[in-house]
Amino acid sequence: MKRRPRRSVPALLSALVLLGACVVITVVAVQMLLGERPWLSYDAVAGTLHDLRWTDVLPAVAGGVLALLGLVLVLAAVVPGAATVLPLNGLFDAGAARGGYRSTLRAAAAGVDGVARARVKLGKRRAKIRVDTARSRPEGLADAVHAAVTQRLEQIGPAGRPTVTVRVRAPRRNS
Repeated sequence: MKRRPRRSVPALLSALVLLGACVVITVVAVQMLLGERPWLSYDAVAGTLHDLRWTDVLPAVAGGVLALLGLVLVLAAVVPGAATVLPLNGLFDAGAARGGYRSTLRAAAAGVDGVARARVKLGKRRAKIRVDTARSRPEGLADAVHAAVTQRLEQIGPAGRPTVTVRVRAPRRNS
């Protein structure tokens, strides 16, 4: 059970660009059918495109931009995003939302005595915990946070257990 994010932003942008182009073409076609002056003159557009050469800069730049845009859209469709639901071990097919997973690890780290603030970054195989402390001597704090987060991971029971790394930021000492 690994739910992946939907690719709604690239799809929405592509749909809006195509919708805009279709609206302009439809309005121009209706204006031409009614005998009114169209927004875009077909003769002017056709004449401009007819005068362009393959060796000119404009077709090369436009082709490069469109090819790059197409490549970005293909990569957005093919490359998987970060899982939104992380699978858990157990008898049932269950999962934990990425946000809830991160919040519970943050709460475990923040519950350690001496931790003022905790931040969690989840990767595919690693959980990076960064804690801030007001202690001038933070010795042993990283080990305590690591133990608390590891204990919380044992309670959760994820299918793929991440490696926990802890970084402690303490105030600078004036020596």
